[in-house]
Amino acid sequence: MKLSIAKSTWGMTGTLLENTKQIIAGGYTGIETVIPREQDRAAFLDTVRGGGLDLMIQVFTEGPDHYASFRAQVEQAASLQPKLIVSHSLKDSSPLDEQRRFFEQALKLEREIGIPIAHETHRGRAFFTPWHTAQMLTEFPELNVTADFSHFCCVCESLLGDQEDNLKRIIARALHVHARVGYAEGPQVPHPAAPEYASELAAHEGWWEQIFAARAAAGHTVTTVTSEFGPPGYLHTLPFTNAPVANLWDVCLWMQGRLKERFPQHQ
Repeated sequence: MKLSIAKSTWGMTGTLLENTKQIIAGGYTGIETVIPREQDRAAFLDTVRGGGLDLMIQVFTEGPDHYASFRAQVEQAASLQPKLIVSHSLKDSSPLDEQRRFFEQALKLEREIGIPIAHETHRGRAFFTPWHTAQMLTEFPELNVTADFSHFCCVCESLLGDQEDNLKRIIARALHVHARVGYAEGPQVPHPAAPEYASELAAHEGWWEQIFAARAAAGHTVTTVTSEFGPPGYLHTLPFTNAPVANLWDVCLWMQGRLKERFPQHQ
C-alpha cells in the first residue's frame, strides 16, 4: 500500500491557483481544500488534474439544520469529483438523537453520490472524544473517519494511554489521516522536529502506523495523508509581537519528508 501525501491550503497565502501550483512544486501528490469559489473552479481543477493531484474537499456543517447544511455542501463538493470528502460534522453539544439521525442520513447520501465521506475527529464536533467516536462507530459501522488524533490529545489532556480499545475501533474505520502532532495542552506542537516533543511525535506515528497496517490488511492500495499544520493560533506565536515561532510551509514540508522517511514501505 502506498501513501498519497497531500498538503492543505489552510494557512497558505495567495490565490487558490497559486497555492495549488506551490503544492505541486513542493512534491505533494494531493491537495485538501474547501469548496472553491465558482469562478475559480475550472482553472483549479485543470491545475489539479494536470499536476496529478488527489483532491480532498472539506465541508463544515452548520446549524440549526446540520444535515441540510451537510447535504448542500456535499452535493457541491461531489460536483468536483474529489477522491474524498472530509466533513466537520455536527457540534460536540449536538444531542445524541440528532447525531444518530444525522449519521443515518449521511450514510444514505454517501451511497447516493458514490464518493467516500470521512467524518473528522475534531474538537467542537461530534467526534471530539475517543469514547464517543467509538460509540458512534459501533452503532454505525459503515461510517468512515478522518483520523486527526491531535484533537483527542488536547481534549483528553494526554497521549491517550487509557484509550487503547476506543482507538482500535477508530483506527479500523480511518480512511484518511491528518498528520499533525498534538500534545496534552494543545492540538499542535510548535514544531514536530523539536526533540522536546519526541514522545508526542512517536505516539502519533504509532497510531498512523496502525492505520496504514489496517488499510493494507483490508486490501487498500493507497491511503491519503494530509500534512495539516495550521497557522496562528494553532501555530504558536511570540508574546507581544505575534511572530510565528516556525514557518508553516517548512513545518508541513518537514512532515512530508518525515512520512517518507518513517514509512518507506509505503512509498
